[in-house]
Amino acid sequence: MTPSSKRRFVTLSTDPQFFELLTGSYARLIGAPLVPPGKDADWLYRDAPFAVVAHNTDSDPMFIYANKAAQTCFEYSWEEFTSLPSRLSAEAPDRAERQALLDAVARDGFLSGYRGVRVAKSGRRLIIEDGVVWELLDENGLRHGQAATFRSWRDI
Repeated sequence: MTPSSKRRFVTLSTDPQFFELLTGSYARLIGAPLVPPGKDADWLYRDAPFAVVAHNTDSDPMFIYANKAAQTCFEYSWEEFTSLPSRLSAEAPDRAERQALLDAVARDGFLSGYRGVRVAKSGRRLIIEDGVVWELLDENGLRHGQAATFRSWRDI
């Protein structure tokens, strides 16, 4: 692990400020909590029974966060996930649909009830279900990227 990737791991995986950005923007946009009361950044990263991922605002957005559930689902380590353009979570034929979803989220703030085909590191195809995708907006409305959570997935 390079010093820079180690810093990125320590900084975002369990960072209280990033946790506030994830959970605060979710609560403001969705009107419900992302995590149960009393749960913290460490719980969301290590123990949450649902996947959470986030990407930045680059022109080709890179993943900046993936909790352990997401890492298990997609078969990537933290280091691999946070070095991956988020578009690669979908196979080429499914990327246009994924981009349309992200454009709708950018326009509307969030989308719930999302269902879509994704691809794991091994090439295994899966359907994510009951997903919520939202804008990562801080308390001042500054956009930091987008995040997604989903509670269920299955191989196809």
